[in-house]
Amino acid sequence: MRRGLLTLRGIAAAAALVAAAAPAYAHDQGRVHATITPSSAEPGSRVEVSVTGCGGTTGAASSGAFTGEAKLTGRDGDKYSLNGSAMIKNDIGGAYDVTVICDGHPHQGVGTVQVGQQNHVPEAPVRAGGGGSAQLAVTAEEEGPGTLHAVIGLVLAGVAAVAVAFRSVRRRRRSE
Repeated sequence: MRRGLLTLRGIAAAAALVAAAAPAYAHDQGRVHATITPSSAEPGSRVEVSVTGCGGTTGAASSGAFTGEAKLTGRDGDKYSLNGSAMIKNDIGGAYDVTVICDGHPHQGVGTVQVGQQNHVPEAPVRAGGGGSAQLAVTAEEEGPGTLHAVIGLVLAGVAAVAVAFRSVRRRRRSE
C-alpha cells in the first residue's frame, strides 16, 4: 500500500514538472535575433551584440567565444534592440553560436560570431622598458648562482664563525 502511494506521488510530481516545462519549450524562439558587429572578429577583440525580438529592457548574451556574459540593455525590446558588448577569448578560432536570455527564456543559436586566428602570435617576450634590466633578470634566473656567489657565501660564513668564536672566548675569560 505504502509503495503504491509513493509511486503515485512520483508520477504526479513528474507530470507537474512536465506541465511546468511545456510553456518554456512552447516559447517562440523564431522572433529573437542577435547581430554581432563585427561578424568576423579577432581573438582578444571586443564585439557589439544587438538583439531584437525580446520584450523588456534587459537580457544577456553568451557564447563559447565570449570571455563572459554580455549584459544587454535598452528600451522596450519588442520595438527596439537590446545592446551590449563582449570580449572574444584569446587563442580560439571558428564559428560560435550565440544564446540570448530574455523574457525569462533562453533562445539558443539566434546568432553567430566568426572568430579568425591572428596572423601573428608572439613567441618570445617583447623587450620593453626596464632599461635592459629585464634581460639580465632572465639570464640570472636561467643560470642560477655561480662560482662567485659560492665564494662570497663561504667568506661570509667564515667571518660569522670567527665572530662567534671570539665572543665565546671573551665570555669565558670574563666568567673566570
